[in-house]
Amino acid sequence: MKKTAKLTALLLALVMALSLAACSGDPGAANTQPPAGNNSQAPEQATPPAGTAKYTVGISQYVTHDALDAATQGFIDAMNDKLGKDGWTYDLQNAAEDVNTCSTIALSFVSQNVDLIMANATPALQAAAAATGDIPILGTSVTEYGVAFKIENFSGTVGGNVSGTSDLAPLDQQAAMIKEWYPDAKNVGLLYCSKEDNSQYQVDTVQSFLEELGYACTQYAFSDSNDIAAVCQTAIDASDVLYIPTDNSAASNAGIIDNLCRGVIPVFCGEEGICKGCGVATLSISYYDIGYKTGEMAADILVNGADISTMPIQYAPEFVKKYNPAICEALNASVPEGYEAIG
Repeated sequence: MKKTAKLTALLLALVMALSLAACSGDPGAANTQPPAGNNSQAPEQATPPAGTAKYTVGISQYVTHDALDAATQGFIDAMNDKLGKDGWTYDLQNAAEDVNTCSTIALSFVSQNVDLIMANATPALQAAAAATGDIPILGTSVTEYGVAFKIENFSGTVGGNVSGTSDLAPLDQQAAMIKEWYPDAKNVGLLYCSKEDNSQYQVDTVQSFLEELGYACTQYAFSDSNDIAAVCQTAIDASDVLYIPTDNSAASNAGIIDNLCRGVIPVFCGEEGICKGCGVATLSISYYDIGYKTGEMAADILVNGADISTMPIQYAPEFVKKYNPAICEALNASVPEGYEAIG
């Protein structure tokens, strides 16, 4: 009995010693097991359908507002329709109305070696073109490419690695709208952001048409959201009517303009998004449609090898006269025939 008891005690002591050794482990040893709940394998990548390639597109949007948002969505929808959702990926970056951020975004796309850059608005396009001469760049929501790149006698094709779509509505018809609504007005104030080259181009051109119609015109340029209210008030005090071109800074600050102008002075706008926020009427294009067209151009470049250097700038196929019912009511303005209400 004593021998058996001793043997049992010895075995128990040996088991305890082995257990303690196993529990203490080696503090310097690597843990070869993945933590609970973690997958030690890399996530699987989506596989494109058979016969398609995988492309990466960088999308640089200058600022958030309805028009640019619609153009970006149109581009994405067109690419999905042409390539399939698994046929491409995109990196969407917003510069928050900062030109320097546009440059940072463009350089990041170049470092990623994306297959194509879509630049939404003039500052984004200019930054992308400065960042690379090799990666294809398609612009959209850009009014005049010749102005953006200082091309004299612009023929409609930028050349090199740049093409895209324009948001320009006929400026002579925009001037004629003011005459249609307010033929007895004398002074028209042209409100725009001094940082946007295409805004300057538009107000210069519209001014020439308005002066031919007998109006006296004065330009009122603001630099950013910090001085827009003061400049707008100065324009209101000296004008019978205001005109705002397709200006991104004005679009993103339409609420400030509306607070000063509603019920006080009529504002005519170069595009529907601004008009919806603060305007009486506009000659409107569909930003979704020009974004979609840009996506079709991108697919043609990526899939079919189309030469971007020979691609002419594409323009909106139609223009629609629209009015803002709420602002017309506040001004007690009569709407001429042939205008559609902005929803």
